[in-house]
Amino acid sequence: MLFDERPELPGLGAIDAEFVKTLTAGSEDRFEIYREAMDLSRFQTKDYDSFLLDKLRTKYASKKIDVVVAILGPALDFLLRYGDAIFPGVPIVFCGFDRWELGDRELPQRVSGVLLKREFAPTLDLVLHVHPDTQRAVVIAGVSEFDTRLVEQMRTEFQPYERRLTFTYLTGLPLPDTLAAVRALPPRTIVLFSTFFRDARGQSSIPHDVIPTISAASAAPVYGFVDQYLGRGLVGGSFYSLATQGSEAARRVRDLLAGRALPPSSLVGEGPSTTKMFDWRQMQRWNISESRLPVGSEIRFRQLTIWDQYWQDILLIISAILIQSTLIGWLIYEHRRRQIAEALSLQRVNELARMNRFATAGALSASLAHEIRQPLTAILMTAATGVAYLKEKAPKVDELRRVLDDMIQETHRAEQIVAKVRAIFKGGASAKDAVDLNRLVEETLKLARQSIDSNNIVVNLQLDSACPPVRGDRIQLQQVVLNLISNAVEAMSNGAEQPRTLGIETSVDGASVLLTVSDTGPTMDPTVAAKMFEPLFTTKSNGMGIGLSLSKSIIGAHGGNLTAKLKSPRGLELRVSLPSN
Repeated sequence: MLFDERPELPGLGAIDAEFVKTLTAGSEDRFEIYREAMDLSRFQTKDYDSFLLDKLRTKYASKKIDVVVAILGPALDFLLRYGDAIFPGVPIVFCGFDRWELGDRELPQRVSGVLLKREFAPTLDLVLHVHPDTQRAVVIAGVSEFDTRLVEQMRTEFQPYERRLTFTYLTGLPLPDTLAAVRALPPRTIVLFSTFFRDARGQSSIPHDVIPTISAASAAPVYGFVDQYLGRGLVGGSFYSLATQGSEAARRVRDLLAGRALPPSSLVGEGPSTTKMFDWRQMQRWNISESRLPVGSEIRFRQLTIWDQYWQDILLIISAILIQSTLIGWLIYEHRRRQIAEALSLQRVNELARMNRFATAGALSASLAHEIRQPLTAILMTAATGVAYLKEKAPKVDELRRVLDDMIQETHRAEQIVAKVRAIFKGGASAKDAVDLNRLVEETLKLARQSIDSNNIVVNLQLDSACPPVRGDRIQLQQVVLNLISNAVEAMSNGAEQPRTLGIETSVDGASVLLTVSDTGPTMDPTVAAKMFEPLFTTKSNGMGIGLSLSKSIIGAHGGNLTAKLKSPRGLELRVSLPSN
């Protein structure tokens, strides 16, 4: 497809869209469509044709092209001059220009197409019907080659009207001067907009963007000739359509691709004629009554009142509101009740969590004593050293200062240990933050180290360094890890002499972070395993039955899941899945 301008311009885009739609409709064939833009309004120079010839001949030298489509007259002219050099022997189908523009071109046998029936006089007739007192007509157009061609045809068609109207052609002005001219238009004037691809200063533009500016500035109603401009500021017109050119050209291409030769009489045919169309919004602006429009006119963009458009819906909505008001009130009441219930449930979960933390405090007492003993022992030994320095005849001040600094550091260390333990066993819940699960596991292992070592348990720790953080309550998550480790240690401490291994592993599974805690304790009865997460269920003589149940609730509140699986030949594996932060 060879376009005289850029395919993204609205008119050419309409031809392109309808061409592809018609060509591919109901066909199982695959079409490979290449688009080339001559872009003449911006790049038409002395040697431009030679440049395009070399470019296209080189680009398509190795491609087998079945049909070439010329969009508008300049594209056909180029192919008539250079088509044999670029696409030797390939059929050419053209569209987008009228018989007046076709002129006396000699078309080879392989060239066929559909002509646009581009007419300007029907719009002028329509204008005089709607505005019978019109005295002046102002034609606005650019100065590109295409703009000029249309103005020439317009002058020819408007000659019979020159006795009745005074015509002014604003075609040789920069756009700002054109806007100034239309602002000063006298009464009984109408504006006819053609195309505006380039102004007198050489500034390129798109007619779609120019029309709203002209319409907003104009002191007179603006009419046009092509349907793609309706809705951009035109009052209306007797429009020809570029979109239908694409569909007509596609039908000819399909016939050629199917091997159906076109008869001589159909080598050149004209597409559909004009349609009278108006913009309702512009009619309101210029106080144009529908009664003044010609019979068969089509009105677009009509803005109906809310009641006109939706009176049935409005009645249904009013009825629904009356019915739903009671339901909404009841839902609000139930929502409030659920909020209260959820708050009470959360409060009870926190209370149970605190009880569970104190229940594990006894099991951790040896570990806590061991952690505190280290800094206390260091303080004691450092203090003894300081006393020895003081007994000397000449006390070493620098050494005493170092001793005191060491004592302060060890005191801070003991304080941090106490603060960490208090944080674990304090009531309530902390804010949800990003939690490094690997670090949390290592810290919790330190708390449980004494009970692990006293039971001769070997820890198999496999932490995945690639694990992203999880978002949650650090204290509650540490409590879950502590519960799982404590249960595993207790299960193995009650077993016979056998290898005791505590497995702790972190890993990544998609958007989730996994924590697996396993033991090599005695085989568990499947019926017991099925009930292990039920509240107050326990097989321990001194157990409370809330540890695993509470842990599952905490993980569930964090958007995760806690599951259990019996290992073979013995032991249990507990897996925590949490969404990554």
